[in-house]
Amino acid sequence: MHPIRRYFKCHFICLLLLASTVSSSETSLRVVTSFSILEDLVKQLGGEYVQVVNLVARNNDAHMYQPKPSDAVAIAGADLVVFNGLAFEGWIERLIKNSGYKNQQLIASNGVAAIKNGAELDPHAWQSFQNIRVYIQNITHSLIGLRPQHTEKFTQLKKQYLHRLSDLEHRLKKELASIPRGRRVVVTSHDAFAYLGREFDIRFVAPVGISIEVEASAEDVAGVIDQIREKNVKALFVENINNPRLLEQIAAETRVAIGGRLYSDALSEIGGPADTYLNMMQYNIEALLAAF
Repeated sequence: MHPIRRYFKCHFICLLLLASTVSSSETSLRVVTSFSILEDLVKQLGGEYVQVVNLVARNNDAHMYQPKPSDAVAIAGADLVVFNGLAFEGWIERLIKNSGYKNQQLIASNGVAAIKNGAELDPHAWQSFQNIRVYIQNITHSLIGLRPQHTEKFTQLKKQYLHRLSDLEHRLKKELASIPRGRRVVVTSHDAFAYLGREFDIRFVAPVGISIEVEASAEDVAGVIDQIREKNVKALFVENINNPRLLEQIAAETRVAIGGRLYSDALSEIGGPADTYLNMMQYNIEALLAAF
């Protein structure tokens, strides 16, 4: 090959390699999230710099999810996989292993003030304004680690989101302050709101425990009915991920009407009342306030 042609060929290959390197560092981060609440958080905090594939769809239950072959494909091609942890997604570690994924993983709940329920940790830590700040910090830290050139933008998005979060928290706590503590008793389908109860001084009673995979016994149901009568409970709520049959049975037995729906483990459909994390928290607490 002529020396000049050889020079231009080598120069062209070097330019291609350089362009490929720049492209890989500037393209959007490919992020896989395990369920819809994390999907929303990553999109809010990552902005235009993330492309998110979410596994468990809105209005669906991550406790009972059965992974699909396409989930493994999505994970294999990801730069970052974000999941809740605290044994919420019992299927996720096996799915990641089977996909052959070797890139970064983030357990979003790392560092939260977890509630222990017997031998189990309650995985529903996102139902807390204080805990969700930990999720936000963890997600932003991971995004910055993968795209440090966008540190300023990621930090700005985090600050904006935390400001909106604090505004909502202060307003809802102010509204709830007018309700006597003795009236803040709620019956829900399963035990998903202990963190919200701890933070807002609300007592949640449920016939089913942390995971809805375990059915309520007759003794569990009878105990809930007794508490409804004893505490003069006025608020019964079904959840968006549950079959309402059990709560309808309790409502019929106690003659206490079902006051509406709460969003526990998944966001609503786009355009619904709880289609973002902030909208979910606002909707749930305002629904409780109306019932109280």
